[in-house]
Amino acid sequence: MMTMTMTMGRHMSTKSATAARLPLEGIRVIECGHLIAGPFAGTILGYFGAEVIKIEPKTGDQVREYRMVDDEHRTSLWWYSIGRNKHSVSVDLKTAKGQALVKDLVDKSDVLIENFRPGKMEQWGLGPDHFRDTNPGLIYSRISGYGQSGPNKGKPGFASVCEAFGGFRYVNGFPDRPSARPNLSLGDTMAGLHAALGITMALLGKVRHAGGQGQVVDVAIYESMFNVLEAIVPEYSYNGTIRECSGSTITGIVPSNTYPTRDGKQVVIGANMDTLYIKMMDLIGQPDLKVHKTNVERVAHVDTIDAAIGAWTSTLPLHEIVATLDAAKIPVGPINSVKDMTEDPHFAHREMFEQVTIPGHATPLQIPSISPKLQSTPGRTKWPGKPLGSDTRHVLTTVLGLSDAEVAALVADKIVFEAKEQA
Repeated sequence: MMTMTMTMGRHMSTKSATAARLPLEGIRVIECGHLIAGPFAGTILGYFGAEVIKIEPKTGDQVREYRMVDDEHRTSLWWYSIGRNKHSVSVDLKTAKGQALVKDLVDKSDVLIENFRPGKMEQWGLGPDHFRDTNPGLIYSRISGYGQSGPNKGKPGFASVCEAFGGFRYVNGFPDRPSARPNLSLGDTMAGLHAALGITMALLGKVRHAGGQGQVVDVAIYESMFNVLEAIVPEYSYNGTIRECSGSTITGIVPSNTYPTRDGKQVVIGANMDTLYIKMMDLIGQPDLKVHKTNVERVAHVDTIDAAIGAWTSTLPLHEIVATLDAAKIPVGPINSVKDMTEDPHFAHREMFEQVTIPGHATPLQIPSISPKLQSTPGRTKWPGKPLGSDTRHVLTTVLGLSDAEVAALVADKIVFEAKEQA
């Protein structure tokens, strides 16, 4: 096995690839993120071994209060997942001393993640230019609605509006209804994925090509959604075709749709390869429809084909449809709820759920694992999201070398904050 000399950051050392436990061990990340996009990028990096120090205001990241909260600590159940593997440091970034502390932390780190509106970090003296001399190898990841340049750079941009601006909402939904939104902040999650990918590429590039120099990773939420638009742009460029929303189908691919079942459920079937389609028509007793052998022909007769498949699925319960098509090697699947997923043996076998212990709770909390599955260096959850300020003192003393007395003075001056005593 090849031995690699890692010089990504000031914390890396020479290791045999076989000895590595997690791929990002030794990388220190300062996460100045809030809500979803920046924090999700930090969660991914932390899951695969990076040391993630999360900077939070006195009131904490707003996501700590989002959606359903636990009864004991009044903390969002989501926080225990997105805050996993992170050291919580609470700092008042509106003060000069707070800004100086964070700058010192970044100077001793490999990566900075932020997802404020463009210009906010510069106001705090924490923009990329502020680290060019003190930490030239820094990978500085910036996530915003519209990017760090261009006419819209100063606009606020949450996932909802950026999904629309980036074209995703235009093709999502049914033609006779307003554009639909998935019940998720998809744009934020996609931006976090793009940021984690960009950071990883920048770290690798720093080793191979850049002579140890860092760079800015500029991620826009709308561009993260624009990246998933497949052939929409070249189709329009070629002959002016504007792809519209198409409900439960996908334009130009037949058959691929959602069909009703006898027991009132829904099933997704994708028999859109020529050989699969022929097999499907035989299976449902529609040999006459086999005449539409190519996808082009099937697109022209989509309503007839979908009606035939729907008539067949309506006579059978979901489990029988899935078993029948599985046996025929035709892609098929149920539309799973979270309950369905937690009870499915495939999810269990793939270890898609993890259990974490929450202080004061007798029953472990189930949270999702994070993909991809790295065979030799799999990621893991070391701890769930911690209370606000849990690691303020530890980080300031171990990373910056402050004394307990110095930290106590900062606490007294309300520059930094520590976790409240837990009941």
